[in-house]
Amino acid sequence: MQLHLNTPGAYLHVKDKMFEVRLKKDGEVKKHLFAAQKVASILIATQAALSTDAIKLGMMFNVDIVFVEYDGQPFGRVWHSKLGSTTKIRKAQLEASLNETGLKWILEWLTSKITNQREFLMDLKKHRKTRADLIQKAVDKLDSQASKIAATSGKDVQAVADTLRGLEGTAGRYYFETLSTLLSEEYCFRGRSFRPAADPFNAFLNYAYGMLYGRVEKVLIIAGLDPYLGFMHRDDYNQLSFVYDFIEPYRIHAERVVYRLFSGKQINKAHTDRITNGYSLNTEGKSLLVGRYNEYMEGDKIRHNGRNLTRAHAMQLDAHRFANELIGKP
Repeated sequence: MQLHLNTPGAYLHVKDKMFEVRLKKDGEVKKHLFAAQKVASILIATQAALSTDAIKLGMMFNVDIVFVEYDGQPFGRVWHSKLGSTTKIRKAQLEASLNETGLKWILEWLTSKITNQREFLMDLKKHRKTRADLIQKAVDKLDSQASKIAATSGKDVQAVADTLRGLEGTAGRYYFETLSTLLSEEYCFRGRSFRPAADPFNAFLNYAYGMLYGRVEKVLIIAGLDPYLGFMHRDDYNQLSFVYDFIEPYRIHAERVVYRLFSGKQINKAHTDRITNGYSLNTEGKSLLVGRYNEYMEGDKIRHNGRNLTRAHAMQLDAHRFANELIGKP
């Protein structure tokens, strides 16, 4: 279970060895209790507060506590001080970032990302016969970009990073242009936009990505990996470079959830607010998105490596598999 505190004035503390969330509305205080062992993470935003005993309880049960910006971007987290594994993994991660191993994984992740986007478009094509030709053209373009990425060679990632970013960016442009044309005219958008989002679709997608960033950082930490030690993304100060590398195959989770909300006409003007130069999700919009996102990640199950797993569990196992392969562990 993931708790998401996005109501102004929300307060999280401990009662009877459980998390208690207090919400004040219309002069009344409502209280909600949650067993600590059932909570995987807590996201806190929008003028919410928590007590030190809640932090301590979270540490006892390995509950990830993440603080997020208005657009869902994590800006801090409370996590226990243990690395989660031997430092051998992090040493191997550093070595991989400087040789062909890092490039091998980046090519795999980027190719997987585009393959997932391709499959999503093919799913949409099945129910949009009048737009089938348009979708197929986009799919063909994605296939071309994926082939070029898979064929890229070099001594390490940095030697071909600019080429890969260009190929990935072009594929993304084809993909999002197609998604936009398939939406109702009211919610069509002109490509990706960030901080602020230029339209409601990007506002929802940015927030969904923000939640996904926090989740990816957690699975990396649990697997003993360094979220800051990236392969392709720049090692700027305080940048979670490896989160941005590892997240690529999983972006499709956020994209599918957000697109379904819009295509299913579950979004209206009451879910976003106009801000300077753009749009931002309000409390109603966040509540809708968080509920659907958590259901998609933790409720539904998929077939993954011969097992029926939630998407969240599958992502954690992928992180462990990557860490084990780095150190040559079967």
